[in-house]
Amino acid sequence: MNVYPDDENNHKKPTNLTRRQFISTTTTTAAAGAVAVIGVGVGAAQGNVIMKQQNESADQPVEGANDDGKTTDPAPDEITDDTLVEASKVAALAFTADERKLMLPGIRRAAAGYQERRARKLPNGLLPAPVFDPRLPRMKFDQTQQPVVRSNPGNEPFPDNDDDIAFASITRLARWIETRKLSSTRLTEIYLERLKKFGPILECVITLTEDRARKQAKQADAEIKSGKYRGPLHGIPYGAKDLFDTANIPTTYGATPYRNRVPDSDAAVIRKLNEAGAVLVAKTTMGALAYGDIWFGGRTRNPFNLKQGSSGSSAGSAAGTSAGLFGFSIGTETLGSIVSPSTRCGATGLRPTFGRVARTGAMALCWSLDKIGPICRTVEDCALILDAIRGSDPGDACAVDLPFNFNANQSLKGRRIGYVPQWFESRRATDIDRHCLELIKRSKVEMVPLEFPEFPYGELITILNVEAAAAFEELTLSNRDDELVWQDPQAWPNSFRQSWFVPAIELIQAERLRRQVCEVMAEQFTKVDAIVGPSFAGAMLLITNNTGHPSITFRSGFRSNNRPTSFTIWGNLYDEGTICRLAIELEKQLDVWRVRPELKA
Repeated sequence: MNVYPDDENNHKKPTNLTRRQFISTTTTTAAAGAVAVIGVGVGAAQGNVIMKQQNESADQPVEGANDDGKTTDPAPDEITDDTLVEASKVAALAFTADERKLMLPGIRRAAAGYQERRARKLPNGLLPAPVFDPRLPRMKFDQTQQPVVRSNPGNEPFPDNDDDIAFASITRLARWIETRKLSSTRLTEIYLERLKKFGPILECVITLTEDRARKQAKQADAEIKSGKYRGPLHGIPYGAKDLFDTANIPTTYGATPYRNRVPDSDAAVIRKLNEAGAVLVAKTTMGALAYGDIWFGGRTRNPFNLKQGSSGSSAGSAAGTSAGLFGFSIGTETLGSIVSPSTRCGATGLRPTFGRVARTGAMALCWSLDKIGPICRTVEDCALILDAIRGSDPGDACAVDLPFNFNANQSLKGRRIGYVPQWFESRRATDIDRHCLELIKRSKVEMVPLEFPEFPYGELITILNVEAAAAFEELTLSNRDDELVWQDPQAWPNSFRQSWFVPAIELIQAERLRRQVCEVMAEQFTKVDAIVGPSFAGAMLLITNNTGHPSITFRSGFRSNNRPTSFTIWGNLYDEGTICRLAIELEKQLDVWRVRPELKA
């Protein structure tokens, strides 16, 4: 999740009353519609395919502990008529004395049930029984997989220095490795040296995986030498956001309560990259629990401006990729966590369609919104990564197998490209945004002006906040949310606490609004093949994350203060190929992706 924090101070709250006592008392009014009781994690059992729960260690949250480490379970009969009167105000409701008298016994019984359910811990990766599917019943999708076609990088001479190698695109690195002009071992050592040199400056690495990287690189070289070339990622070093499980290597979620968490298996996306022959060199920083750029060890920096945070939450992935510390990286997005740091750091981020990439073994923040995608230096690189990591997995009920058709050389003639004129006329739009629009208009595409209906789109944030509070319920109940470094009004600890007071009916109504918004986007994509605009235009970030539509965000230029700018293209469900092809054309004409940040150790 994206954030631009203004304050890095750790603001603590008073603890006159323990949080468990407070929440256990007040939230039990949810049966009356006054306060939400979050049970969205109570789904059908996933058996042995559930993402492994955190290991049992002394620094893991203990559910049910108060500030003194003692458990407190207030009796349901402590809920009185006065409790209902006060709690009803949260939902802007008023019940008569007779109505409250009828409600009270049922609410007390429900309260006892909530405490019983909390005693049964639910794994972070356990999906709710109803799973989100962005596909509407009438939609039809291409079922035929065509060969993925790469561009021809030409005969550019092999670089004389390591820096030029480090900043090369995967398209070129792959050709050099395939033709054995470059070994995976040499490339891995180049990146490990840069990680040690610049990683501490950017604060973008949580764990350097040297031993694993050297072993994988050596294996890649041996396989390629024997003629067993696996494809364009074979031997390419990468960084993975530190919410993907890696066997016997810490996966910390960037958060103090989990900093000693060591899983015993790899996440599905890590397994797929292993199969593609990629080399894991680093677990990259992330804002704690996937929000912002502040983690337990510091704040990740923008390589183009070290005084500025990298934004988040795929903070280290974007910063490290832009700074040439690895060939590519893997990030996640729930609400801007790929788009925002890619914009800030001048990287290219592809947020795939919801369900395109299986999330098994990845930290769950919001089961119906989380997406996994690549962060690279070029658009085509993102397409190559997506082709390697896409597909279903038994551990993720939302993941599907649908074709990803991409041809880097395909013509765009006749494509219908949508845009909203007001986006480019607003004060937030830049001359670079308008230049991008003009470049598109000059191509052989058909431009289609669009309008979006007026909806209370902001109410969709309810879904994210409530699901996130449910995913990390144990932190709130045990008071271990106090251990998170970032403690401001907009930070997770406060958001989690507030979400306990969302009326359950409001959550359902937000889901129904979401379905309406899915219909709106479906209608727009009957008119166009893609939509273009400034990266944070209108409500598109919130809308498309909730509808599951893919987007690609890429560097479009630089402001006068040398800060990168970005442009974004949104696509139809499971049609990342079209937006990548259009973005490649813009990338060529803009010709700014090669500009490097000036870092000094």
